[in-house]
Amino acid sequence: MTSTFDTDVLVVGAGPMGATTALALAREGVRVQMVNRYNWTASTPRAHITNQRAVEVLRDLGVEPEARQFATPWEWMGDTLFTTSLAGPEVARLRTWGTGDKRIGDYLQGSPCPMLDIPQDRMEPILVKHAAAHGAVLAFNTEYVGHEQDADGVTVTLRDLSSSRERQVRARYLVGADGARSKVLDDAGLKVEGQLARAATAYVLFRADLTRYVAHRPSILYWIVTSNAAFGEIGQGLLRAIDPWTKWIAGWGFDMAQGEPDFSPEEVLRKVRVLVGDPALEIEVENTSVWYVNQAHAPVYSKGRVFCGGDAVHRHPPSSGLGSNTCMQDAFNLAWKLAYVCKGHAGERLLDSYSLERAPVGAQIVARANQSRVDYAPLNACFRNKAAADPVAAGLAQLADPGPEGVARREALARALELKNTEFNAQGVEMNQRCASDAVISDPQAGEETWRRDPQLYLQATTRPGAKIPHAWLIGKDGRRVSTLDCTGKGRFTVVTGIAGQAWAQAVQTLALPYLDVLVIGTLGAQDVYADWHGVREIEEEGALLVRPDGVVAWRRATGVSDVQQARSELIAVLSKILAMPKELA
Repeated sequence: MTSTFDTDVLVVGAGPMGATTALALAREGVRVQMVNRYNWTASTPRAHITNQRAVEVLRDLGVEPEARQFATPWEWMGDTLFTTSLAGPEVARLRTWGTGDKRIGDYLQGSPCPMLDIPQDRMEPILVKHAAAHGAVLAFNTEYVGHEQDADGVTVTLRDLSSSRERQVRARYLVGADGARSKVLDDAGLKVEGQLARAATAYVLFRADLTRYVAHRPSILYWIVTSNAAFGEIGQGLLRAIDPWTKWIAGWGFDMAQGEPDFSPEEVLRKVRVLVGDPALEIEVENTSVWYVNQAHAPVYSKGRVFCGGDAVHRHPPSSGLGSNTCMQDAFNLAWKLAYVCKGHAGERLLDSYSLERAPVGAQIVARANQSRVDYAPLNACFRNKAAADPVAAGLAQLADPGPEGVARREALARALELKNTEFNAQGVEMNQRCASDAVISDPQAGEETWRRDPQLYLQATTRPGAKIPHAWLIGKDGRRVSTLDCTGKGRFTVVTGIAGQAWAQAVQTLALPYLDVLVIGTLGAQDVYADWHGVREIEEEGALLVRPDGVVAWRRATGVSDVQQARSELIAVLSKILAMPKELA
């Protein structure tokens, strides 16, 4: 087979996984082509919650400011309501996505980035535009047909849907980011384990000005407790704000055994009016759709020169808001590794670490998203009396009763709301991932990690190898604050040390590797004036961390070294191991 390549990496799919991969690779000067079978990017809002780790990825890639322009701001995401309708009596509220007084400090301390709400049809064009600006070659209306891989590369057959003509592209690597019906994954012989289509939900995208009902209690999710429109596993209707407060999605579960939901104009209008609580409301329907609840993931993400990610390998409902976030993080993990191998900075065995590091995360978020749906059951038990003719009316009446039954229900409601924090305030689920592979060298002195608080709810910042470098505010050369995350990443490895660690800084200079930087915290441009870094570094000032391009701590030495030569030798040894080089760096 010819070793002449049309591109280094071919990416199939332009969703959050595919577009982030293309952008990250193009930024590093890697030849990358991205194809998409559709005419453009996502045409509906779909995924929207953008958690702090995903925004950190956007920050590293230089697109966070633009993403903020198209997002519902963090402070508007907050008061998730459980109510009889938008116009009707409230039952409960939960401060969500870290906006509440009890949690906002955790979120501010954990990251320089706020959470955002960016519908997928606005996120994808930003990523695609920037990928193209950095040199990625894009082809829409182009369908992936199949591939054959050999020892040197992958030959991919593509079909131009406007002409039906087929062509072949020769690439060193193929990335399958082609969604929940991934043909790349199937053709590579990779498998997905679990259950598909175990429940179903109807969505209606519509326009109506609902400002008078919600502007005083802004949120992106309003759960409706009613006997007239709430069916399925969650048992409640949903109104989701797309454009506050004039564009919305109405959602409700339906019984798949009874066939497709009734999307007739009359029934859609009736359902939406019930959810809003306005019998005279007029709406403009833009789209109706059905989606199915999946609980499945791939235990292995790669086969030879083919790598899959995103919805292709983890398929789950939107509960907990983990979908597009995990897709972008898959891409961020994979892209730097592909870039380093393509540039000759790393051996191909580095690529084995992608599946080892990301497959456990995929399994975790699939389980969490599905459990979040199950966790609505205690709430519904508080809102309903199943023995009554109208279960919701009777249940809500009992919830307001001054007697023992009311007291018991209100106690149960408090516990049920507390449980929902594992969906709506789960900073730990979103940020506590730990990478375990040969691309991380464990600290033999650290022992097993002990979680000081609930690891689902709370971020545990640490410099342990495998964890993301903790965020701490430093003061830059211009006197403005910069995060430790701003001083690392950007496609490069970084040795992080303190003023007392001059040997490390000099060793980096003598190595003169094109992908290795040093950050000396305490010096001009990185002053630890708040002593924030001092509080989270977990090493001595003369010790060192090695931070990967994706922000993951790859190695650490808690104490200093005797001289520059020792520092140089240690860095050569750890970089050679992490980058899977066949022989040590010179």
